[in-house]
Amino acid sequence: MKRVGVVLSGCGVYDGSEIHEAVITLLALARAGAEAVCFAPDKPQADVINHLTNEPAIEGRNVLVEAARITRGVIAPLEKADASQLDALIVPGGFGAAKNLSNFASSGTQCLVDSELRRLARELHAQGKPLGFICIAPAMLPKILDMPVRLTIGTDIDLAEMLEEMGAEHVPCPVEDIVVDEEHKVVTTPAYMLATRIDEAATGIEKLVSRVLDLCA
Repeated sequence: MKRVGVVLSGCGVYDGSEIHEAVITLLALARAGAEAVCFAPDKPQADVINHLTNEPAIEGRNVLVEAARITRGVIAPLEKADASQLDALIVPGGFGAAKNLSNFASSGTQCLVDSELRRLARELHAQGKPLGFICIAPAMLPKILDMPVRLTIGTDIDLAEMLEEMGAEHVPCPVEDIVVDEEHKVVTTPAYMLATRIDEAATGIEKLVSRVLDLCA
């Protein structure tokens, strides 16, 4: 059974992992007969958003504790992730990818990526294992891999230009499809960068999961 690391960034589209993207990823892995091994950084969230009003909330939350809501408590601190025990890595999107796994939301092309995520992804890449990044999460790839990589965040021209400034080769992609960098074993899909319904997001994510598993050695 293939063991796939899934890195979450909290719980909720505006301040953590996009819940639909995370759950679809976990479901697709289970249906494919793979084991999802979930991780999240054990640190405070960058901010907390009231998802009913979309307004900032005056409270603090922990990324790992919030992500545990999605995984029914079966999750470990990201610092505990061991690349040698995994066959691949998938990172769902949501604003948490740009706020908690990196500071792309505030720093753009000058962003920094969480050191433990960078370590894990680079170790897996060095071992020839595939990476799947969903929605806005691919924006971290140029800073993680430090090399040109083909990827997509959908069709947003301004964001695409930012990613190309960071060294990526951006490929426009419809919501139901994926972009595969065969050389670097990197798979990306737009999901809720473009999706207006959960089934639209699911189509691309399911393709991404399937391709990531196919790329496992």
